[in-house]
Amino acid sequence: MSHVEKEILAWFENNKRDLPWRKTTPWGVMVSEFMLQQTPVNRVLPKWIEWMERWPTPTDLASATAGEVITAWGRLGYPRRALRLHESSKIIAQDFNNEVPRSEDLLRTLPGVGEYTAAAITAFAYGESSLVLDVNIRRLFGRLFDGIESPSSSPSQSERASRLDLLPTEGAHLWAAATMELGALICTARNPRCEECPVRRTCAWSKAGFPKSTTTAKTQTWHGSDRQCRGTIVQSLRENESMTESALKKIWHDDSQIEKAIETLLKDGLIARKSRKTYSLPG
Repeated sequence: MSHVEKEILAWFENNKRDLPWRKTTPWGVMVSEFMLQQTPVNRVLPKWIEWMERWPTPTDLASATAGEVITAWGRLGYPRRALRLHESSKIIAQDFNNEVPRSEDLLRTLPGVGEYTAAAITAFAYGESSLVLDVNIRRLFGRLFDGIESPSSSPSQSERASRLDLLPTEGAHLWAAATMELGALICTARNPRCEECPVRRTCAWSKAGFPKSTTTAKTQTWHGSDRQCRGTIVQSLRENESMTESALKKIWHDDSQIEKAIETLLKDGLIARKSRKTYSLPG
């Protein structure tokens, strides 16, 4: 075991958060991974607990309607994730005997499961060795080993190869959890707490004088965006059994944006048409 690995694992043992999906079923891990995509832990926690109480197995979720699933998703954002998880639950219940697949290849056949999510489920649900590269791990490794402040938008082949070399022969799942936690709590994107970092003395970014990245991460505008408009429609339909297009236009400032949002929501299966100009959540 390298010095860096030893120090990070020791830090993790003493500082890890008591997150409920760290002591749950493979299905609980899968639900958490879907919810945690682009959503912070503090928002996911109460919603994950609600879901696991209501739908503790894939079969339980598979029996729900799409409308029930979208309503239960609440304000987590990106509700297509809820529909993909619902679709996956049906496949798991029918084709995998209600058990979340163990292999990354099988997991990636499920709706909404990409490379990262498959690796994370494999590691955190089954303790298998897989290359887990979320934004926290990538930022930590970029600073620690490469001396750069921020990673690129997506990992390159050379980055993947170099990170594969870091995987320990035993306990790779613990390494993934520990490095993710260190990146999330200490080696943060803004105002990193370097004085508390267990590997600060070997950090290439620190030794280089904390150079700034040449590329700046793009921030998405929320207010007035198509995403906000879509979210406003879905939330209104959670609160009302159905609404007409004219009623929906009263809750938004731009009629053409509402019309566009309705069409994309229909296409994505997030709302349903009850009559020519009346909409509801899908049944």
